[in-house]
Amino acid sequence: MHYFWKAWSSRETASFGALLTMLSLLCAPLVHAAANNTTYDIKYQVELRPGDDAARVRIALSGDELPAQLTLHLNPDRHSKISGEDVTLDGDTATWKPGAGHSEIEYQFKIDEKKSSGRYDSLMTDKWTILRSDKLIPPISARAPKTLKSRATLQVNTPENWNTLAPYAKDENGIFQLKDPGRRLIRPKGWLISGRIGSRQEFIDGTDTVVAGPRGKGIRRQDTLAFLGWTLPELKKVFPEFPDKLLIVMAGDPMWRGGLSGTRSLFMHADRPLISGNRTSSLLHELVHVGTGIRGDKESDWIVEGIAEYYSLQTLRRTGGISERRFQEALEELAEWGKDSPNLLVKRSSGPITARGTVVLHQIDQQIQKSSDGKHSLDEVVTAMASERGEITLEKFRTLAEQAAGAPIPQLERAFLTGKKKP
Repeated sequence: MHYFWKAWSSRETASFGALLTMLSLLCAPLVHAAANNTTYDIKYQVELRPGDDAARVRIALSGDELPAQLTLHLNPDRHSKISGEDVTLDGDTATWKPGAGHSEIEYQFKIDEKKSSGRYDSLMTDKWTILRSDKLIPPISARAPKTLKSRATLQVNTPENWNTLAPYAKDENGIFQLKDPGRRLIRPKGWLISGRIGSRQEFIDGTDTVVAGPRGKGIRRQDTLAFLGWTLPELKKVFPEFPDKLLIVMAGDPMWRGGLSGTRSLFMHADRPLISGNRTSSLLHELVHVGTGIRGDKESDWIVEGIAEYYSLQTLRRTGGISERRFQEALEELAEWGKDSPNLLVKRSSGPITARGTVVLHQIDQQIQKSSDGKHSLDEVVTAMASERGEITLEKFRTLAEQAAGAPIPQLERAFLTGKKKP
């Protein structure tokens, strides 16, 4: 036994020491990087006062090290009365150079906002308010070291008996804990509702889902949750990056009579049916936008909107909400409507363009399945796009689709997409 220990001590100790030295060298960069990461706090404070038609906003920074400069990209029609330490205004930008340790900026935000239809997509009444938090807090660019990261919260001060919901978790004091993985400067995003509101909550396939709206306004909270109970799991098979928290805000007139998606959230007018007479679903359409997180460039909005419409139909078909016959009838109606807009390569996808785009995507889906002998489909293409999120271009979409098909796809030729030739 003594000999064994002596032999181990003389040989193995040297090897063990070499191993420790190697591990320390490998881990040193990670430890050094972690030690050099600095975190500062951002506190967004919002005060809602019914009757003011304006929210008072304060952004406070604190920490041992702060960004050298922040640039707020303002909407002059909605952001006003900007003040703060070392803040200068130039047109629609506010340049903020925070002082050491602590710094603040304040402004007012005009809540009421009408769309061209005359309906509101942001509104404050004496009993409730609905708005987009990423409009309330404008886009902010920071000049700071890459090792400097933020930790952010959102506090909404309201009249007594008001409740506030946003697509974030609250702490025990009712303060939202903001998260935005990959972003060094975190700001709130998505829909926000506050006031005398009612809500229903359910965990659906791992997603904490809340449907909320003003009290006494005929909001179909439970119906909507039931609808999502059998459609959202199917949707998440195609979009596995779907957020783990979802807020659906509903309200009636005078809000905009449609649906609008946001980060981890969406707005839907209370009068919109869960499934329309033409077998489409505005709710599922907006949920696809939430799941993909993509946007088109100047000629690819038809891809974004077409995917949302196509997968709203596919989700209903796959879950038994509509039959195969109804699915085909819906595509035929969309094809007829789409004849009014043969050119898809435009900046904004209107109704007829989205209709034709939906039919084209169905054709692309069929082509991928045919060329790959049924091994691949459009599902894999949109799953890949949703995993990357961000901007999508025609070239990127064509590359992904033809990789899945293993062959060229005639429906993605520019001459076909502009209506100049048939596939």
